[in-house]
Amino acid sequence: MDESALRQGIDDLYAVYADCIDDDRLEEWPDFFVDDCRYLITDRESHQAGLRHGVIYCASHGMLMDRITTMRRVLVYEPHRYRHILGPARLGAVNDGVVAARANFLAVRIMHDGETSLFATGRYLDRIDVSRSPFRFIERLVILDSQKIDTLLVIPL
Repeated sequence: MDESALRQGIDDLYAVYADCIDDDRLEEWPDFFVDDCRYLITDRESHQAGLRHGVIYCASHGMLMDRITTMRRVLVYEPHRYRHILGPARLGAVNDGVVAARANFLAVRIMHDGETSLFATGRYLDRIDVSRSPFRFIERLVILDSQKIDTLLVIPL
């Protein structure tokens, strides 16, 4: 695969992923990941210290699906949605059909009453299966810039 096609595929993955969350199509969110995946939201200090815990941690496609089912059926939270703004992806070398990628993000939270606020900033550190189309995340680490994490973090970032 040439570099241009790789970049376009990663850009498309990032954009469609953000649209899925921002458009509240969360039942589709697990489909962006391979079966044996890892999704983690943590803060920069914990990540730098090598701690592998987070506010949200899922270690398989099934755990991602459970997260969404629980969010929809069990959790009680004030209705809200996000709008993601993504920076350009930086890509590493492709090794055995896997590429390391990273991008900065900003997520704005829009509450049911229209109040809008900056919710989170950070970066995505990803390992992506690019051996077949569509590309899928093997690992998505969401590294938040701040240790202060809102208790309303129920929707994936």
